[in-house]
Amino acid sequence: MGNCDFLLILFILLGFSSYSRTVRGNAELRALMDIKYVLDPENKVLSSWTNNVDPCEGSFMGVACNEHRKVANISLQGKGLTGKVPPELAEFKCLSGLYLHYNSLTGEIPKEIANLSELVDLYLDVNNLSGNIPPELGSMASLQVLQLSGNQLTGSIPTELGSLKKLTVLGLEHNLLSGPIPASLGNLGMLKMLHLGFNQLSGPIPIRLAKSPQLEVLEVQNNTLSGVVPNDLQRLNQSFRFDNNPGLCGFGFSSLRTCTAWDNGNINQVDPLLPLANNTDDSLLPKSANVHVHCYHTHCSNPSKAPRVARIAIVAAVTSVTMALTIAVFVLIFRSRRGKQRIGITSEVSDDRYSVEQAKEPNRSPSTLASLEYSKGWDMMGEQSCHGFCSTDLLPGLKFNLEEIESATQHFSEMSLLGKSKVSSVYKGILKDGSLVAVKSINVTSCKSEEAEFMKGLDLLTSLKHHNLVRLKGFCCSKGRGECFLIYDFASKGDLSQYLDVQDGNPNFLNWPTRVSIINGIAKGIGYLHGDEPNKPPMVHQNISVEKVLVDDNFTPLISDCGLLKLLADDVVYSALKVSAALGYMAPEYITTGRFTEKSDVYAFGVIILQILSGKRKLTNSILLEAESCRFEDFIDSNLQGNYSRTEASILTKIALDCTHELPDNRPTIASVINELSRSNDG
Repeated sequence: MGNCDFLLILFILLGFSSYSRTVRGNAELRALMDIKYVLDPENKVLSSWTNNVDPCEGSFMGVACNEHRKVANISLQGKGLTGKVPPELAEFKCLSGLYLHYNSLTGEIPKEIANLSELVDLYLDVNNLSGNIPPELGSMASLQVLQLSGNQLTGSIPTELGSLKKLTVLGLEHNLLSGPIPASLGNLGMLKMLHLGFNQLSGPIPIRLAKSPQLEVLEVQNNTLSGVVPNDLQRLNQSFRFDNNPGLCGFGFSSLRTCTAWDNGNINQVDPLLPLANNTDDSLLPKSANVHVHCYHTHCSNPSKAPRVARIAIVAAVTSVTMALTIAVFVLIFRSRRGKQRIGITSEVSDDRYSVEQAKEPNRSPSTLASLEYSKGWDMMGEQSCHGFCSTDLLPGLKFNLEEIESATQHFSEMSLLGKSKVSSVYKGILKDGSLVAVKSINVTSCKSEEAEFMKGLDLLTSLKHHNLVRLKGFCCSKGRGECFLIYDFASKGDLSQYLDVQDGNPNFLNWPTRVSIINGIAKGIGYLHGDEPNKPPMVHQNISVEKVLVDDNFTPLISDCGLLKLLADDVVYSALKVSAALGYMAPEYITTGRFTEKSDVYAFGVIILQILSGKRKLTNSILLEAESCRFEDFIDSNLQGNYSRTEASILTKIALDCTHELPDNRPTIASVINELSRSNDG
């Protein structure tokens, strides 16, 4: 060996030694290796974490670094980890996201985590963690999401959590927590979602929490809470869950018992952390509340049954009268002059008043899906993991796993949330291939209770393929989360309602050719559903509206939620249809027959045509009179400034009025509508 060769080898060895010392001397690398043996003591999951590799080079599973080569994110959700939450995590001073949910971690939450001053997201939910919630967590000034649900945590909720000024989501449900709800949580000015259900919490709901300005969701169901529910929580509508707390009472809440004088006199509603002068809360009782005492002796523990019977009789009578009035109102609304159906949309009634949870729960057996316990990991629709909830007939290519969906939606972050209804939440997502998707999350409690029926509905959804329907890319049902996810193509331009009631100069203004094209596309989509293609059984959408019509980059209309009602429980479907009725899309015959037909969809389509032509969501009687009289200068959207075809307007108006005829037999089929639209386009 020559001198040059010897020097080259020596140089290489020295370089390797220097590199090794650099990596081994990395404090964060040492901390990662310490964490590995605590999180994964049997080395079954974190085998890629080795001592001779730079953790910022991308080889450490679940580890991501920032531009300064500091560990910024640890994502190990659903990996089957069986160890503990290591206190060594406090070494990562730049850590902004810690995702250890859906594992089998045990032990207590280390108080050292509170030293992570840059941490934004802390997900430790759905594990086997025990012990108290460390009060030190209240010092984490950057924390925005704290998820500790689905564990075995005990003790009380630390009042110190009220110091997390940036917190938007706090999840503590499905634990063994006891004691009162801290009034200090009302200090969280950014708090949007608070989940406290399925614990052993007691005492009243703090007034200060009810007044929290950003609060959108409050879930306290299945506790032992008592006292008067603050009236401020009425603004949350069905996003306030309080069921299975017999001690709670209030005014103006459906399914919540009315307070008595005993409740108001014996349940302490005073917020001890507020000045005495500010403790009066007139919102607890309506000004006209007439509270009757059931028992005039405060020591009486077994009041007479007579007042309860009277209350039940009153409730039954009120319910009967309400239903009768509702039917009468619908009949009056849908009567028309000259035999023509009057289509006035009663938009004064908000969606919230026609919500899912206001519908009566039918007597049905508990859903096998809803009764599934939290799992220690995620389930995809596969034969090995869905425990009977799968179908071998469904295409494997349509199956996603929860990890893919979490990654696509940034762990269902608020930033990804597109919208939320009483049935579902919709998130924007980016798949690994870069494609944009919309992920619709549905709680299994809203789904059909019979698995066979649910799977039949899901099979139908996967079979629907048409260029005017939103395409279902796949699905995933997670036993652990108690949710099913439908993954659709993303419609970049939103829904059609955004293009109505726009002001002059608004970028959402639709020109005349685009409106005509959208009407044609909706008709073709409905035609496909109604079976205008061979070998496809017809189906009725039942719930078409401008909110259910999405548009893509080319303003191609895409009908959404096709077949979705086939997945949902009957009471949920009923509530969704009440919304349609309130907004004027419900065909009048449904009020008397309770049945949907293809002509019901045709009726809703006619309403949509009138909305598109007029540019209005609310169709008044004057608009309808103008349409019937062909007074286009008053009826057609004034934003068009006369730039429309009177011939096309005349044809489309006639089609709309025919489609909304009071008698279903006098309405055209969608096939004949498509033919007429085609002839008008050719002309």
